[in-house]
Amino acid sequence: MFAELSSEDLERIASFVEVRQAERGHYLYREGDEVRGFYIVRRGAVNVHRSGADGVEKVIHIFREGQSFAEGALAGTGGYPASARVVENCDLLFVPRAEFLSFIKSHAELALSMIASMSQHLRLLVNALEDLQGKDVETRLIHWLLKRCPTPRRAEPLEISLDVTKSVLAAELSTRNETLSRALAKLRDAGHISVAGKRISVLSPVRLEAQLRANLGEAG
Repeated sequence: MFAELSSEDLERIASFVEVRQAERGHYLYREGDEVRGFYIVRRGAVNVHRSGADGVEKVIHIFREGQSFAEGALAGTGGYPASARVVENCDLLFVPRAEFLSFIKSHAELALSMIASMSQHLRLLVNALEDLQGKDVETRLIHWLLKRCPTPRRAEPLEISLDVTKSVLAAELSTRNETLSRALAKLRDAGHISVAGKRISVLSPVRLEAQLRANLGEAG
């Protein structure tokens, strides 16, 4: 978002940005709270989610190092459209609303960067909805793994290093740790994966893709 700004402009932004720390489980804001600013993750992970009418938490995205969130709420008149909870201890940059909006009025290039960032967040939301729509946890997990496998799929094993904890992965898949562990065990027992710490080996991406098609009821 700030890549095209001069060093002088960056220094001006830095003069009003706040450095904050937050521990796992802390809510940065809840859905409907007054919008006071947006955040950039320096370290850790933040779960941005909404709660459905059934009380079930729907994860929009897990934001990690270098990513910003909630900037889309700055221009609106309502509160934050979702809640943000820390799922890994975080170092954050907090950009206050009033100062940032005052700054952006004279920086059209930054406004365009914000639009691009919000468009990316919209795509993340659409992709998340597609990933979760009507799929069980095993199928969502397979889809998550395959998205990290190169195409065309190959028969040889591929190792995936988890850059988050299993708790964060469970949140990203909108499930609980125990359910994720059962899904991992099921794929392991079926010979699709092996797990060692924070490394998951997909033993045959081609075969795992075939399992995904079978789970979705597709032929071939």
